Amino acid sequence: MVIFTSLKNDEEIIELYWNRDESAISETDSKYGRLCRYVANHILSSLQDCEECINDTYFAVWNAIPPKRPNKFSSYVSRVTRNLALTKFDYLTAAKRNAEAVRSLEELGECVSGRDSIDSELAGQQIELAISEFLWEQEEEKRNIFIRRYWYFDSIEEICRQTGFSKNKVKSMLFRMRGKLKAHLESEGIEV
Repeated sequence: MVIFTSLKNDEEIIELYWNRDESAISETDSKYGRLCRYVANHILSSLQDCEECINDTYFAVWNAIPPKRPNKFSSYVSRVTRNLALTKFDYLTAAKRNAEAVRSLEELGECVSGRDSIDSELAGQQIELAISEFLWEQEEEKRNIFIRRYWYFDSIEEICRQTGFSKNKVKSMLFRMRGKLKAHLESEGIEV
């Protein structure tokens, strides 16, 4: 569980960005630095790469606000971190890659292929909305396991430690959910 120590709420931090006050970055780090490091570290597995990604996150958020005004700042910051970490991950050589992240992406690739027919931003938003809708229809326990695996790239073993479930149960749950996700995306008219 991540505990935040910032005295500012999200709206106050966003307002600092809008006013171009540099303390916005330190407030963001104080409140969401641990979350960002957790996200980046599960993808990159290198302290140096992780810290570089966090710095890039704060720079990207600084450049995006304004004009953007995120509704849920924690989600926005962690999403920027995740996207930057995945970009860095792609850049790194195969020998340095996080094997757990590779396995997670390969598993999820069975449901969401990323073919050329799904390359526009609009199609990406449609997929994102469909996946979000699918996840909110799932039981909380299953949804959390799915997110731990495919958003945070937690290993199966780590998920087992967190939930107390056996390895086979976690693998089975993820397998069934990927199948359901694929069926849901197809029912929404999304080519997989």
